[in-house]
Amino acid sequence: MPADAYVNRIATAVPDHEVHRFFLDFAASLLAADPRSQQIFSRMADRAGIEQRYSCFAPTDDPSSGALDRDGIFRRDAFPGTGQRMEMFDRAAPELATKAVDLLPEAERDGITHLIVATCTGFSAPGIDLELMARCGLPPSVERTMIGFMGCYAAINALKLARHIVRSQPEARVLIVNVEICTLHLKETHDLEKLLSFCLWGDGCAAALVTAEPHGLRLDGFHAAIAPDRRDLMSWHIRDDGFDMHLSGQVPAALQEILGKEISAILHGRATAEIDLWAIHPGGRSVLDAAERALGLGPQALDDSREVLRANGNMSSATIMFVLERMLKRAAPGQLGCAMAFGPGLTAETMVFRTV
Repeated sequence: MPADAYVNRIATAVPDHEVHRFFLDFAASLLAADPRSQQIFSRMADRAGIEQRYSCFAPTDDPSSGALDRDGIFRRDAFPGTGQRMEMFDRAAPELATKAVDLLPEAERDGITHLIVATCTGFSAPGIDLELMARCGLPPSVERTMIGFMGCYAAINALKLARHIVRSQPEARVLIVNVEICTLHLKETHDLEKLLSFCLWGDGCAAALVTAEPHGLRLDGFHAAIAPDRRDLMSWHIRDDGFDMHLSGQVPAALQEILGKEISAILHGRATAEIDLWAIHPGGRSVLDAAERALGLGPQALDDSREVLRANGNMSSATIMFVLERMLKRAAPGQLGCAMAFGPGLTAETMVFRTV
């Protein structure tokens, strides 16, 4: 009989530079010629439920100055191209990933057999996987897998893969690293919808250990729900000036519809009342509100998700792991949980788990 798989530990890290108000002020300055749009932007940003976001890049003291970062890379009317942004990713991502992995107890990192790295904000080869192995002293025999460009739901797929590995190799010790440098893709634009979308994003990393040792969160099952007729609502493309995220204002309503139709399959036939813990990816306040309505949840059910959004913004694939970390620390044994993360497709990747 296949072994059960458990998330034994999750460690999370963010960069040193808090930038939320700085980025809001910069975005508002781009709308100075359109007072109405500027007013809408300020009102929507204030309602976003975000108070802090972090970036790997140190901001200047004044967002109205010629350069936005202290290294002078993001200069008004001369933002960097994709090549230069990828060079920045190559420096920042391994550093942040190592910071998260180092927070895992050293004894629990011993004997790592598999490494899964998920990211959608940068690409290079040799990549973060090999860099992490060198920095963290992992043996060259570690089996490596990269999960790239799947967006915010990639963490659920990484957990799914880790479960498959442990169920087939009960002695496996799988390290999952979700590292995202979202602020790298700052745009200089006058498009209100794009500016509102960018004001969600922050940088962050989560490192998790998955084994057959029976403590933590037991991974019980997965389900993917896709609405192919809504593919145009959320997209993520590589352009000459970085990666371009499109996030339609129709996404929350579409997700509410998907969850309403798929909830029985998501919960493997259980009723929503049987779920004690809801780990919903905080893609934005409106996304959490839509999930709350679709699932008929009480006002405190999504407190962990809302707190992660407040303190960190949306960190793409790392975000749901921040939510699960909070639950892992405080949940009582024997509680049944459901995790969901959303992304391009329009896709909802979901997971049922139990605290042990």
